[in-house]
Amino acid sequence: MASCSPPSTPSLISVLRSWLSTATKTSRGKGTTRRGEFSLEIKEATYMSSPNFSCDPLIKILVRWLIFLSVLKLSYAFKDPDVEGEALLDFLKYLNDSNNQITDWDSHFVSPCFSWSHVTCRNGHVISLTLASHGFSGTLSPSIAKLKYLVSLELQNNNLSGSLPDYIANLTNLQYLNLADNNFKGSIPATWAQQLSSLKHLDLSSNDLTGSIPMPLFSAPTFNFSDTHLHCGPGFEQPCVSKSEHPANSTHKSKLAKALSYASCGAFALLCLGAIFTYRYHQMRRSKNDVFVDVSGEDESKISFGQLRRFSWRELQVATKNFSESNVIGQGGFGKVYKGMLSDNTKVAVKRLSDYNNPGGEAAFEREVQLISVAVHRNLLRLIGFCTTATERILVYPFMENLSVANRLRDLKSDEKGLDWATRKRVAFGTAHGLEYLHEQCNPKIIHRDLKAANILLDDEFEAVLGDFGLAKLVDTRMTHVTTQVRGTMGHIAPEYLSTGKSSEKTDVFGYGITLLELVTGQRAIDLSRLEEEEDVLLIDHVKTLLRENRVGDIVDNNLESSYDPKEVETIIQVALLCTQGFPEDRPTMSEVVKMLQGIGLAERWADWQQLEETRNQEFSLMTHQFVWSDESTFDQEAIHLSKAR
Repeated sequence: MASCSPPSTPSLISVLRSWLSTATKTSRGKGTTRRGEFSLEIKEATYMSSPNFSCDPLIKILVRWLIFLSVLKLSYAFKDPDVEGEALLDFLKYLNDSNNQITDWDSHFVSPCFSWSHVTCRNGHVISLTLASHGFSGTLSPSIAKLKYLVSLELQNNNLSGSLPDYIANLTNLQYLNLADNNFKGSIPATWAQQLSSLKHLDLSSNDLTGSIPMPLFSAPTFNFSDTHLHCGPGFEQPCVSKSEHPANSTHKSKLAKALSYASCGAFALLCLGAIFTYRYHQMRRSKNDVFVDVSGEDESKISFGQLRRFSWRELQVATKNFSESNVIGQGGFGKVYKGMLSDNTKVAVKRLSDYNNPGGEAAFEREVQLISVAVHRNLLRLIGFCTTATERILVYPFMENLSVANRLRDLKSDEKGLDWATRKRVAFGTAHGLEYLHEQCNPKIIHRDLKAANILLDDEFEAVLGDFGLAKLVDTRMTHVTTQVRGTMGHIAPEYLSTGKSSEKTDVFGYGITLLELVTGQRAIDLSRLEEEEDVLLIDHVKTLLRENRVGDIVDNNLESSYDPKEVETIIQVALLCTQGFPEDRPTMSEVVKMLQGIGLAERWADWQQLEETRNQEFSLMTHQFVWSDESTFDQEAIHLSKAR
């Protein structure tokens, strides 16, 4: 049997430090944190598969424990993003971006850390704003004080005015502040000197500032107060600009760096000891707790997907009471959805995909799950994790207490309140924003293929959350014994998709239009009960008939009574009919839909639709008339012949 020796402590420390620095590294732009996670996964797999690593089980456990901590730290980046996002939007409003140079700060993104330009984050918090030379002409908003983790603020070379605000002093972590080449007036607030003790670089040059400079600000390693009316005070020559550091200071800093290095090594040693004691403690308690592991090594794979968690089959069995029918909260073309409770008392919705009765395909499924997990938007349902076995594919989502729009429209219990008009309008806008993100801001784009009221969930604040997006990519299209390759629900499927099986963004636009009609009418897309009254089975045909008969009031859901705005109802109906046109090229894009819901460009497109619809109705009427005449002539041919003159 081959033998080997464990790796030396210095090399182990360097590898671990490399892992941790890679895992926690963040920079501007979308997807930076995920790249860190993937590189962490690769390094872990490479090192753990090496011969040296397998020689020492204790070191192996220690390394995995530390990597778990780093991933856990990364997951914190998804918490509480709204405060900083709203603060930045208010900050931009005060800056007066008259040239509209900042266009990608969007309140519909979950966090500014995902794709906002000029913003740098660490651990899910904004630490840097770089907005120099943008021609801003406003002032500084008090909302800047909400960015408690801000380290760097660069606003030089703009036209900002007003006095230097006191609330900048609340940014106690601020190290770099550059407000040079602006039009600020007045004096430097005394609170800056008292609270901005971490400043390393301060530049207030080329401003119309007056008064004396608080002495503590001179302790910053670099500062610049030139081209102002500020007085440097005794001991400093005009202009007030920092000079190169004295060599003695450099020596002092070198000693300080060594001391910090020794301190970090000591902290690492303590962390290792803590890991060992933690491991022993959990080993002793393992017999008392359930451990959900299906196969050997599955617990290690739980951290390989970063923010996504890989659940074991046994864990989801326990959570859903062995997938009990009493726990079913929904069912569709992709499978059943079960309500579940995890071991930490977290409520989840467990979707068990129905098209996986054949073994294999785990790797392809996991790649698609990773792709969908990148889509992060406040109007899209967040994916918690997944489970794969030889014959099962399961997705785990947060549980939505208010269920779906379909439940709130048609399946209310006696003690439940239906959706009012304001909520229905918010659902229309939220769904539109979610689809716009999937179609136009995801790369590659994601097509939903089954948009309907049942797939629009409602969070605690009744905000629309679009679920099941991208699931058509996760099923095996070769399996046709239960369903065909066309995915969707009758009444919501676009004509071209039903006839050819080819889908596009315009397929989703059609489904969105039908969903708008569901919101207005409260009815299903297909209702066979309307046959009893000799009305149209399809909801879209039923609405068009009522419009032709000028019975707009009969279109609106009776549960709304009179608590709605007729003009807003008219707008949504018009947008719905524009979205459900027969030819996909005639339908608007989702970005155009969002604008039309706001009334922008709707009148022109609606006038064109009315003219086209009138032409089609005339042609249909003519065809019907010809058909009736031909039919009568066939049955009464002999009578007509006998009545003619001989």
